[in-house]
Amino acid sequence: MSDMDFSQPRRRSRTDSIVPMINIVFLLLIFFLMTATIAPPPPVEVAPPESTAEGRVERQRTLFVAADGRLAFGEARGGEVFDALAGLPMDGPPLLIRADRGVPGARVAEVISRLGALGLGRVRLIVAGT
Repeated sequence: MSDMDFSQPRRRSRTDSIVPMINIVFLLLIFFLMTATIAPPPPVEVAPPESTAEGRVERQRTLFVAADGRLAFGEARGGEVFDALAGLPMDGPPLLIRADRGVPGARVAEVISRLGALGLGRVRLIVAGT
């Protein structure tokens, strides 16, 4: 006959494992990285003039004016820009103009004048805050 051991078994320490929490954090990180919308880079480099007024710039319809006066809107470049802008609804949100600070004011005025001729009277000039 064999002897039976009725003594209390040794208790293991009940520490919570941190591995499940790490797994959840990595899954959330992967989820947010996969679902995030990354804004495409601007079609031309622009350094906007500075302003002290506060305001939030929304990503809407944006017309870019480079330092040398080149225009870009969406996929349109140069002379195609005004053709692309002609198709915009007049009652929509205002057109944003993001002009380089090196662009002469006369060029910006010329662009705004041509936009007015297209019926796009609601425009906003984007400036950098200080």
